Amino acid sequence: MRLPYVDPSDPNVFPTPEEKAIVARVEARRAPRPLQALDLTLLHSPPVADGWNSFLGAVRTKTSLSDDVREIAICRVAVINEAWYEWSHHAPLAKAGGVSDEGLKILGDLALGGKKGGDGFSEKQWAVIHYSDAMTEDVSVKQEIFDELHKHFSDQEVVEITATVAAYNCVSRFLVALNVGEKNGVKPPN
Repeated sequence: MRLPYVDPSDPNVFPTPEEKAIVARVEARRAPRPLQALDLTLLHSPPVADGWNSFLGAVRTKTSLSDDVREIAICRVAVINEAWYEWSHHAPLAKAGGVSDEGLKILGDLALGGKKGGDGFSEKQWAVIHYSDAMTEDVSVKQEIFDELHKHFSDQEVVEITATVAAYNCVSRFLVALNVGEKNGVKPPN
């Protein structure tokens, strides 16, 4: 970690009622879990932590996306950007959302184990993988990749998948730049 984690229990850290309210909102979103290393880093700037909490809370919990679709997208961003803290939090969520052990192994491989379809994922899931990879690696998505995604998803879902990939590219870059969770250079288990 390149910055110390904020100690929210220190009464001198958040002296204003506005800052205390921000901490309470972040804690409420995380409940029943404690604040995460990411939160304790973001809280160096309470207004940034507040905006982040609202935006990522919506992306994670208020979209119409199924758990598998959302977590596949997030996991691919994590792998491509080598954000292993992100991977360690979202790979278990992908599994809980229905991604098989074989699927997780494929997702965790930068080159997807040389696969482009079949094995472990539906056509719909592969469309998410290819779209997530294109957005993360190239930013500009080729029309055929977009068309394949849109074949399987409504306009609303396309917006939500795009927002998820974009948001988690932001998250992963923050995590890696500041080495949040001390996971830089630590590869996920295969």
